[in-house]
Amino acid sequence: MARYIFVTGGVVSSLGKGLSSASLAYLLKSQGFKVRVRKMDPYLNVDPGTMSPFQHGEVFVTNDGAETDLDLGHYERFTNIDAKQSDNITTGRIYSDVIKKERKGNYLGKTVQVIPHITDRIKGFIKNDITNEDFVICEIGGTVGDIESLPFLEAIRQFSNDLGRNKTLFIHLTLVPFLKSSDEIKTKPTQHSVKELRSIGIQPDIVICRSQQSIPYEQRKKISLFCNVPIDNVIETVDVRTIYEAPISFYKEKLDKQVLRYFKIKPKKKVNLLPWKKITKIVLKNKKSVNIAIIGKYVNLKDAYKSLDEALIHGGIKNNIKVNLIRVESDNLKSTKISKILKNVSGILIPGGFGKRGTEGKIAAINYARKKKIPFLGICFGMQMAVIEFAKNVLKIKKAGSTELNKSCYPVIGLIHEWNQNGKIMKGTNVDLGGTMRLGLYKAKLKHNSLIKKIYRSNTIEERHRHRYEVNNNLKDQFEKKGMIFSGISPDNKLPEIIELKNHPWFVGVQFHPEFKSRPLSPHPLFFSFIKAAKHY
Repeated sequence: MARYIFVTGGVVSSLGKGLSSASLAYLLKSQGFKVRVRKMDPYLNVDPGTMSPFQHGEVFVTNDGAETDLDLGHYERFTNIDAKQSDNITTGRIYSDVIKKERKGNYLGKTVQVIPHITDRIKGFIKNDITNEDFVICEIGGTVGDIESLPFLEAIRQFSNDLGRNKTLFIHLTLVPFLKSSDEIKTKPTQHSVKELRSIGIQPDIVICRSQQSIPYEQRKKISLFCNVPIDNVIETVDVRTIYEAPISFYKEKLDKQVLRYFKIKPKKKVNLLPWKKITKIVLKNKKSVNIAIIGKYVNLKDAYKSLDEALIHGGIKNNIKVNLIRVESDNLKSTKISKILKNVSGILIPGGFGKRGTEGKIAAINYARKKKIPFLGICFGMQMAVIEFAKNVLKIKKAGSTELNKSCYPVIGLIHEWNQNGKIMKGTNVDLGGTMRLGLYKAKLKHNSLIKKIYRSNTIEERHRHRYEVNNNLKDQFEKKGMIFSGISPDNKLPEIIELKNHPWFVGVQFHPEFKSRPLSPHPLFFSFIKAAKHY
């Protein structure tokens, strides 16, 4: 029977609950256990798909087409376990499901309330789609004390009572700040955070203390005393230089050992941290480096391109080179200044996105990369911008554009209302924005003797998608005559998936998001090849 581990956070947000959950999952998995990691988000959106990256950071997409919280990306990258639609839920989804049942009369005239109906739905999510997992780690979004998180905290309290304390464990992650003025580490915020948690009936079994520096033994004793937690279960996590140090740090602090001791379980095999140590050494100590420009409109928020940043670093790890990410706001990129801004970069990447803002800067950068023979990778919207740039400047279609941005343009990019997914016709709509895109894994056929086929070393691939608009396949012959090859296409030959340039050392655009499948221990071949090309530029 599965054991359930609940991870909550206190004091402030963004302390690293996702990274802590992912690291613990890796340590347990590497000891021979089957692990599942899930996320419960307290916001009222049904999913993060319609939220601006400035609000919530990146939207992560699973194989089965769920738009989820970015923490699921951490889970996948650290454990190499593909997340599912059933691994992420929001308050919006919970309430939507309960209200639908009420409208159908499923509650037989009862008054529908937060307790038991909302909490029962949350408990249903926690144990849904669990088969033979040894551990299920559930991260609760938000911060203890937030009104939005209360139904989730009440639900996990009930869940622990239902299942028994010997099958459930509570981990609370808090901030232990260092005050420079008094040269002191302060435990009071942690004490208050645990007090808040205990006031709603949850006693944490392990407290993880996030700090800028190591926490002295006396302060740990204080946390142990006031939080009613054994001192061995007061785990410190000092700020790491790179996230790849996190599993090493938690192993040294014996987090996994304390979890197994709590459940009275012995490890099946030893933890192997050598791959993480090797990765950390390359990232931190490698003197060779390459500059990659990420040109987008969300570059001011670090989490907006989280998977992309990580995938580029993974590509550098496999090439034994450090990748310096140069973030360029596409709004500020004008063709007159472009050579000055991009003069020291060896690779240019245009990521996915929506909307017109910043498109002129992106097109100018693509033009610069094409003419200067700089390695270029366009992802999703980035590929579409590359197609528009080529149509305008090589095919001389001056009104070439996307109907997403201009309804009266010459549509080289347009809205596709139907597509084929494993023999089933899927239909989109331009009425509701939520969940109407081509989402999740789709297959593509790769062209013989193409660069992309050499990169993947396969005739067909499967990659994750998140978009509404597609390249106009009717213009394929015109593009290929001028040197832009449609080197990847959907199995039914209707939807262009990959483009590349004939007379360019490395110029690739992909309609999908390869960054979602990259892992530090197994980098994505596309990013490995891109960084390799940039290294030799």
